[in-house]
Formats: sequence, C-alpha cells, structure tokens
Amino acid sequence: MDSLAAWSWFFLCLYVGLMVLFGFVGLSRVRGSDDFATARGSYGPVFLAFAMTATAASGATFLGLPGLAYRAGLSVLWYALIYPLGVYTGVLLCLHAVRRAGERFGSRSMPEYLGDRYDSEALRILAALFSLALLFYLAGQLLSGAVMFTQLLGLDTFTALCVTALVLMFYVALGGAHADILTDGVQGALMLLLALLLLWMFLVGFGVEGGFSGMLDALEARDPALVAPLNPGFSLFDSRWDLFAVFVAHLPLGLLPHVGNKLWALKSDRDQRRFIVLSFLFGLILPAITCGGILARVLLGDALLEPGNHPNNAIPALFIATLPTWVAALIGAGVLAAVMSTADGLVVSTGQIFANDIFRLSIAPRFPGRFSEDAVDRIGLAIGRVATVLVLVAAIALAWSTRDMNIALLVWVGIGGMMAATAAPMFLGVLWQRATRAGAISGFVAGGVTFAVLHLALIDAAWFAGTALAPVADWLAVQAVSPYACATLGTGVSLVTMVAVSLATRPLEAAYLEKVFGE
Repeated sequence: MDSLAAWSWFFLCLYVGLMVLFGFVGLSRVRGSDDFATARGSYGPVFLAFAMTATAASGATFLGLPGLAYRAGLSVLWYALIYPLGVYTGVLLCLHAVRRAGERFGSRSMPEYLGDRYDSEALRILAALFSLALLFYLAGQLLSGAVMFTQLLGLDTFTALCVTALVLMFYVALGGAHADILTDGVQGALMLLLALLLLWMFLVGFGVEGGFSGMLDALEARDPALVAPLNPGFSLFDSRWDLFAVFVAHLPLGLLPHVGNKLWALKSDRDQRRFIVLSFLFGLILPAITCGGILARVLLGDALLEPGNHPNNAIPALFIATLPTWVAALIGAGVLAAVMSTADGLVVSTGQIFANDIFRLSIAPRFPGRFSEDAVDRIGLAIGRVATVLVLVAAIALAWSTRDMNIALLVWVGIGGMMAATAAPMFLGVLWQRATRAGAISGFVAGGVTFAVLHLALIDAAWFAGTALAPVADWLAVQAVSPYACATLGTGVSLVTMVAVSLATRPLEAAYLEKVFGE
C-alpha cells in the first residue's frame, strides 16, 4: 500500500498540475461573464464531443454502476446500454432548436433558455431554484473522488472530500466554462481508454481461470441470479418496466444545466451532425466500465458487501488486486478524471443560478440606471466565482451526510426530480409550438412534485386497502426504491398536465414563436 500511495500521489500531482494549467488557459480565454458561463462558439465537434461525453458519464458511471453490477450481476449491463441511448436521443431531438433559440436570445443557462422559450420569468426562476437539487448530483461526484483518494492515497473520507473540492474550486473559479470544457475534453479521451481497458479485461476474464466462460461459471456458482438477464432479487432491474424507465428517465439528462451548456460552445451549426454522432459513439463506449463490477465480484467474492466495505469501491479494489501498482495508480487517475469531468460542469452551472438567473436577469433589471452593462457583466463574473466556492462547501456537507449511499442512486435523488420537471417543458417546447407558458409551469411543478411524492414513499398503500386502487398503490410503493421509475412516472404526469393546461390556455403570440422557432 505504501508503494501504491506513492505512485498515486505522483499521478495525482501530475493530474492536478494539468488541470490547473487548463484553468489558467481558460482564464486567458474568458472575455466576460457570458464567456465564463458558456464559452459560446469556441470549440470544434471532436473536442466538444469528448467534453460532452465526459460530462454525461460521471462518477456514477465509473463507480456507482460497477457498484450496482457487483451486487446485481449481468442485469446491470442493460443499464449500461440503455442510458446512453436515452441521453443522446434527447440531445438529438433538442440540439438544433436549443442552439438556435439560445443564440437568438443569448441564453447562458438551461433555466434561462426555458424562460426565453416561454417568455416567462417565473419559469426561469422556478427552474433555476429547482436546479439546486443538483447539489445531490455534485455531492455524488465529490463522494466518488473521495472513494478514489481513500482507496489509493489512504486519506480519511472527510480529507479526501476536501481535496477533491479544492482541486475543482481552483481551476473552475479561474476559467469557468472554458476550464470546464478544456479539462473535460482531455479527461473524456482518458476515460474512453479506461473503459476500453475494462471491457477487454471483462471479455477475456482477466485473472480468472477459464477466461470469460470461467468467469460466468464462477458468477453462476455464487448466485444464479447474477447471470440472469433480469435479476429477480434486485428491484431496480427485475422487469422490462425497469429497463423502459431507465430509457425515459435519461432522455432529459443531456439537457440538464451542466451538460446542456456544452451545446452553445459548438463553433458552427454545420458541425452539429458530426458532434452528435461522435458523442453518441463515445457515450456507448464509456458505460463498458460497468463490466468491471462483474469481474470484481468474481475475483473479490463478497468482500465488498461486508461491514466496513462498500460496492462503490469495486473498480479501485479490482485495479489494486489485479494490476501492477503503478498501473493501478495511473488508472485511478482516470477514474478521478471521470469524477471531475462532471463535477466541474455542475459547479459552473450551479454558480450561474446566482450570477445569471438571479442577479443578471432578476435583480439588475429592477434597478434601471443603477448598473451599467459593463458593471452587470463584471459583478456577474465575480458572483459566479464566489458562488463556485459556496456551492462546493455545501456539496461537501451533503456528500459527508450521504457517504454510505450507492453513488449512482445518490445522484439520482437530485437529477431524478429535475428530469421529471424539465422533460415536458423542454421536449414539448421544442416539438410543439402550441405549448403555452401556463402549461409549461404547470407541467414543471407537476413532474417535480410527483417524483418527490413517489420517491419519498409519501403514498401509503394501506390507505387504499380493500379498494379498487389497492393494486395500483401497492405497485407504486414498490417503485419508490427506483429513482428511474419515479422519474419516468413524474415525466408522464408532467406531459399530461402540460398538454391539458396548454390546450386550455392562450398560446404565445405568433411573432414571438417566430422568433423562437424561425420562419
């Protein structure tokens, strides 16, 4: 372990030095608060595809999914295949419309885009404040970083959380969206190499007598449910409904604030097709990291299910057990890259809630003549940097209080509600011109509330015992454990509510819709 810690510190210092360098490069490119928030029109399709993919595939992908696979076996591979299909289908549906409207209105965040689409300050503020739920997502990334530091460097969990946050705080506060995209592009390439390595280890049954078939035999001997297409003993992946829910729940993921802001950084509309094809291809490769959790279950047995251990540690534990010390430490830096690549985007987008959605768009306009355009830009830039620090402090506290949760499920506490709330206003806003302001607000609230009610199990099945609704109540009680199912049901309620209210209320003016959609 001393040798592992020494190599890990070496690669960590090398990694942090590179990230800080990109922070200063990003600082040199920041021309104002808009550039800090979006890096608008600054990057080509290949580099941005690496960055987009790295942001969408977080510590939940690199630690949480292998942790689930360690517990549930082959059935989790469905998740690894389906979730990128959902993410990039959603991006494909909305990419052109979001970029076009974002350019016309100068949108700097996804909440601002929603406000511009429906000409609604109320929806913009509601979406911005609701985005604070993504602190759970950020906490999951910090916890992922802490897992790597704890396993490889021997730090205690709280110290590891602080180290992770300090690295992020420094380079994001310097370069904003430019630092986010520059670091994510490099980290995305590193993550792809790591995913391909783990896929190879899985396919050859690395370290297992008998190779791949021997690995499957050993897994079946441990528990036949681990090799079943759907695991009957694991409620997250025991039915086709669960797989459908994973797909639907992930449709809006690529349009969440920390991911969607990448769409405005693309240099040219002509590059859109190439960008989405590359992002989709990379997105299908990255979840192969899940295979490492299955291999770890065979090689490590049930060790990570024992008290004092956690399945979140499956990937670092696998590397330590099977690879030379320096290789394990180097690959550990690759997993850390996965964590940072999502966390930095989350920090930038969450900071913009205060700098852009609250100060620039809500406070400054209420004091005409008090703030010049340059002053608004300068103050907004300062608020964005200060908010970066405050957001990370809050995320450290949240990560510490939830450190025993599976990382993949922790992040979905935050993004599940955001998905359910934004899906209808986002997709209907792009695909249906008849969608109205009142419909969007109603759908947003209905989706978010439905997710919270279901996932917190606020509906007691006993209330409906002996009635015709008893089977429905029992089924909903079972779904409470799955954030994907709750997000899908919330999305359905949001869609129905938005359509009904839109049809009953007056549409936006034709001239305004022409500005949004073009001629």
